[in-house]
Amino acid sequence: MKNIILERITLRNFKGFKEFVLNTAGGSVSIYGNNATGKTTLFDAFVWLLFGKDSQNRTDFEIKALDEQGHVKDRHLQHEVEAVFSIDGRPRTLRRVLTEKWVTTRGQATPKFDGHKTEYFVDGVPVKQTEYKAEVDSIIEESVFKLLTNPAFFNEQLKWEERRKILFEITGDVSDEEVIGSSQALSRLPEILEGRSIENHKKVIAAKRSEIKKELDTIPVRINEAERSKPDTTDLDAEVIQDDIQTLRDRIREGEEKLVRIQEGGEIAALEKHLRSVEAHLTQIQNRQDSAAFEQARAQRDRIAQLQDQCNDVSRKVEELKYQFEQNNLRLTGRMEAREKLRDEYHEVNGQTFTPPHESECPTCGQSLPAEQIQAAHDKTLEDFNRKKSSRLEEILSLGTAATTDIANLETYAVRLNRELVEQTEILDAKRAAVLVAETKLAELRKGVEEPAPDPDYVAKQQEARDIQDRIVALRSSNQGSVEQQRMELSKLRIDVLALERQLVRFEQVDRISRRIEELQEEERRLAAEFERLEGELYLMDEFTRAKVGMLESRINSKFKRARFRLFKTQINGGLEECCETLDGGVPYGGGLNNAARINVGLDIINTLGEHYGFSAPIFIDNAESVTELIAVNSQVIRLVVPPTFDSLPIETLEALSRLHEGDPKERYEAARDAWKTKYDRLQIERESVSQEAV
Repeated sequence: MKNIILERITLRNFKGFKEFVLNTAGGSVSIYGNNATGKTTLFDAFVWLLFGKDSQNRTDFEIKALDEQGHVKDRHLQHEVEAVFSIDGRPRTLRRVLTEKWVTTRGQATPKFDGHKTEYFVDGVPVKQTEYKAEVDSIIEESVFKLLTNPAFFNEQLKWEERRKILFEITGDVSDEEVIGSSQALSRLPEILEGRSIENHKKVIAAKRSEIKKELDTIPVRINEAERSKPDTTDLDAEVIQDDIQTLRDRIREGEEKLVRIQEGGEIAALEKHLRSVEAHLTQIQNRQDSAAFEQARAQRDRIAQLQDQCNDVSRKVEELKYQFEQNNLRLTGRMEAREKLRDEYHEVNGQTFTPPHESECPTCGQSLPAEQIQAAHDKTLEDFNRKKSSRLEEILSLGTAATTDIANLETYAVRLNRELVEQTEILDAKRAAVLVAETKLAELRKGVEEPAPDPDYVAKQQEARDIQDRIVALRSSNQGSVEQQRMELSKLRIDVLALERQLVRFEQVDRISRRIEELQEEERRLAAEFERLEGELYLMDEFTRAKVGMLESRINSKFKRARFRLFKTQINGGLEECCETLDGGVPYGGGLNNAARINVGLDIINTLGEHYGFSAPIFIDNAESVTELIAVNSQVIRLVVPPTFDSLPIETLEALSRLHEGDPKERYEAARDAWKTKYDRLQIERESVSQEAV
């Protein structure tokens, strides 16, 4: 365990102290002083030296001495705290200095305050802020330091979530498997959770319960709305209405039969039957004519398609012959142009004459050549000239002969192509004329389909049908009055049936709505059962939580001698809510626990935390006069004490004074206290009213 001891701390110009040195000699000390004399300032200075904060964890507290109006008394001072520590027996000195920055700007004679500057020293060596912080962190982390030096920090400065987290760090959490294994009643939980955690399954249940609750809340409203939407059938009888409808339908059927009889009569029926026979015969004649015309038109279309195919074949041949004729003409023109060029070249070469050379001197030495050497060179040059000329003329004649042969062949081929092209063009014109004739005939056939030629039998039957229709119209006009009367009676009967059917529909609506209400009621029962099942699961998980609470609190409380912790509190609805509340003798830390008990509970917590973190650091106990007996701790203790008045002394102390001294105990105590107070007053005037006394 790392042991940190405060050997000496020095304050200069710090919150009213001009200079004060507290030398602990490595032991625990008690600091006595009246209220507002600077005891807490020592703790503030200690924390500020290490972390730049006061004992209340504030960074914006005032370090400088202030007058009655709250203004800084003295400027241009260095405000510093220096402390000497013994860390596992090794000395270490830390020093923090705050100074004012004053700058003189151009055009001004007096300097202007421009903020502050903080300097840091480790063992007398100036260091940067980051190096200083690293040095402090290497000694002890800030959060751990505050937990181990202030008995009130854990319970008064930390949020309950942070306190709870620290406690779990000390003892470790309890796994779900341990809790489930501790009770047979919880054995169903793994099956219910399906791999989810308790908290996640609670969220699932909460979502389902919320959804079910919403549906359950709406079902009564929907049932009520359905009840109100039922039509009124109080004065109606469904069976009577059904019988009346059937009676009316029978009367309608009889009336329709009577209407048919009136409309048809005997002669009308016979005439209508004969009319249908005539119309059927007309249809047969028309179908026969249409079938023959359609067959002729189809054959003609096939003939046209065949002729068009033949036209296409001949047309392709004509186009191919035209292409070949054009290509042959191009080649013929090319060969004729080539022959003309060869003829011109022949005349040009044949007209060339020999020109003897004029060299009579040696090209190397410049001397005149002999006559026989000049003649030999002349003969050789002439021979070469004649040979090349003859060779070129023979070559031109050969090429010209080949060109003439090609021209003759191409001209012959052109005549043949032209003859074949004329023949195929004539064939194509004939085929196209045949197509036009066939298409004209097809148009005539189509017109015959649309307007068939008059058929004598068809015309006679048409006239017969018109005569029958005239006779039927004449017969019906005589019965028109009876028909209209019968139709009016049928219309009235149908209206009566519709009115009764509307009344009958009310009963169907009532049945349908009643079935819907039963469905809603069944849905309500199902949802209620599901809600009850979820409530059961929730209760089981609450039981799990209660079991876990017991195990957690038991495990955590076993680490402390005096302090006890409540990690959950029961809500009005029986559920559990997480918390972290410190108790002493069953009394909550923030609900009735006196100051002495608070301090001792804080010391108990420090003992456990010190063992957990492996540290012991100086403990500052403010208002230590309220504690008659501190519990044993494994750290250096610095008590900040207000000297008691006689009347505030414990009864045991008063009885001891009466036995030890003659005369009035109060007078003797007050006289002794006055002797101390003289020193307090003198120190108070200098704002250094603190004394120290070894415990």
